[in-house]
Amino acid sequence: MFEKLKALLEKYEHINEQLMNPDIISDQNQYKNLMKEYKSLTPIIEKYKEYVKAKEGFDEAVELLDGGGLDKDFKEMVQMQYDETKEAMASCAEELKILLLPKDPNDDKNVIIEIRGGAGGDEANLFANSLYRMYTMYAESKGWKIEVLKANETELGGFKEISFSVEGEGAYSRFKYESGVHRVQRVPETESQGRVQTSTVTVAVLPEAEDVELEINEATELKIDVFRASGAGGQHINKTESAIRITYLPTGLVVECQDERSQHKNKEKAMRVLRSRLLEEKQRAQSDEIASVRRSQVGTGDRSERIRTYNYPEGRLSDHRIGLTIYRLEYIMNGNLDEVIDALATADQAAKLSAQEEA
Repeated sequence: MFEKLKALLEKYEHINEQLMNPDIISDQNQYKNLMKEYKSLTPIIEKYKEYVKAKEGFDEAVELLDGGGLDKDFKEMVQMQYDETKEAMASCAEELKILLLPKDPNDDKNVIIEIRGGAGGDEANLFANSLYRMYTMYAESKGWKIEVLKANETELGGFKEISFSVEGEGAYSRFKYESGVHRVQRVPETESQGRVQTSTVTVAVLPEAEDVELEINEATELKIDVFRASGAGGQHINKTESAIRITYLPTGLVVECQDERSQHKNKEKAMRVLRSRLLEEKQRAQSDEIASVRRSQVGTGDRSERIRTYNYPEGRLSDHRIGLTIYRLEYIMNGNLDEVIDALATADQAAKLSAQEEA
């Protein structure tokens, strides 16, 4: 591990020199890529330097203690230095193991989140709206930008389906654990007898694809249809043919967007969703080849698996993947998701460390 860290330190210092080179500064793409790599290495290098400093203090203490001839007070002080630096080295080494784990290449990307009402009819659609509210409040607390891409709203104020993008550094690294089936247990507003109903909502979290990642031949691979937007009624119905339906001919994948009044904007949004779905399919095919590794990762399981339960009568949230139970449901539904996501990320790291040690 420490040979690898020395090599990373040399690389880090080399990148730092490159970032001061006028030729690289003038090349926006190269500068952006180097800066991204520099930022990703910074926490590793800072922790490694902390380890090196502790080791220097430890070695000094060992040398003094081995040399003997110390008076009582000085020996106690050196022993204290020995104990503190030894503990600091061990702590840094454990943190470095986690920092050196292979990073998900999608972690820094923006995301597209798709929420769909499942079993439970109107109540499932209403809970889809509750999840949308929770996610947007969480994103806003991080200073991330949200944009609705498609929404199929019900008359009761729920969503049969809503997809939206979240733009911000590290968005995927936080939201990726939300992909799966979410179960809600609560008394529906339409229930006069006060009976608790169980409903489900599915959530898909897709890393937003960059144009360079997927080459799509629009002329031969896409069928683009224009139609009139539909809605719940009233002023929101679009009277012009601005809605877009894109069919990706090689696989038959269909994406629609009708949220904007501009045909051009709807097409732009639909292409973003299409690219992200195609990227997800490509990555899923690749991950199937390394299924044994994938199974060790928390939060990347099949969407058909129930991942979480929201029990309103008990004020309880339970994440079934890691056995987490929190009795502050209202607090979490108001966008305070960090406690849940931090626990999932920690479990994910532990699983990866275990898999790495067994390999």
